[in-house]
Amino acid sequence: MAKKSLMLLRASLFIVGVIIIVDCAILMAVGKVNFGTVLPFLLGIVFVAHGVFWHDIGKFVHQNRWITRLWYALWAMFFIWLISFGVFIFSLQQQIKLSAKPMPEVAAIIVLGSGTVAGKPTPTLAKRLDTAAPLIDSQKNALVITSGGVGFGQIHSEASIMATYLHERYAIPFNRILQEGKSTSTAENLANSQKVLEAKGVSIAAPIAIVTSDFHIIRATSIAKHQGYQQPIMLASPTPLSIRYNAWFREYFAFVSGWLLGEY
Repeated sequence: MAKKSLMLLRASLFIVGVIIIVDCAILMAVGKVNFGTVLPFLLGIVFVAHGVFWHDIGKFVHQNRWITRLWYALWAMFFIWLISFGVFIFSLQQQIKLSAKPMPEVAAIIVLGSGTVAGKPTPTLAKRLDTAAPLIDSQKNALVITSGGVGFGQIHSEASIMATYLHERYAIPFNRILQEGKSTSTAENLANSQKVLEAKGVSIAAPIAIVTSDFHIIRATSIAKHQGYQQPIMLASPTPLSIRYNAWFREYFAFVSGWLLGEY
């Protein structure tokens, strides 16, 4: 029985590790090299190594009591991390529920970028725009800002591609959409959009809707408040099922990275 349990553990570690490695490798290949991709990539390598070389690692570890203690300590840290990840996911789910409340009147609507491919929004970004469009249509007096710079291998800025999508799919006039086309991160999205708001006479003390993906709302809210937005109101778009759980996993590390970098 113990042997079967060990085999199942090794197989699970190997499969999970391969999935993490492949996913992070694809993201890093398109320029997304950051804490949220590198650390999971290394974690995936550790999982695969344990899945393949479990007995060899065990023999090496138990040759020295200090190495043995370190090995057990690292596994204990991993399980503590696993608990913290569970807490993060629970908090995220609660925030997603809160964002589903009816939207009050706002002074501005900021749609955060999330990547483009071949001049078109990625599925995640398209979901954000699809979620923003009804709000834009219903609040005629609100300023609209699409925020996102020029992505890896792209010619046009995300902001421009987002504006085109809103215009072509939802007939929102171009002259109503302000484009912030220089940012490359959430922090820059919100900081640069703040400059656009100030130029148009809109105070960041006013209620401002921020449209982003459901997995992203905790970090986006934290960054917005840190930058001085006094009434950020999150509107969460659903993440495509094919990447939803992967996005939650990466977002945990991105949240930790933002905390270490002092973004909130």
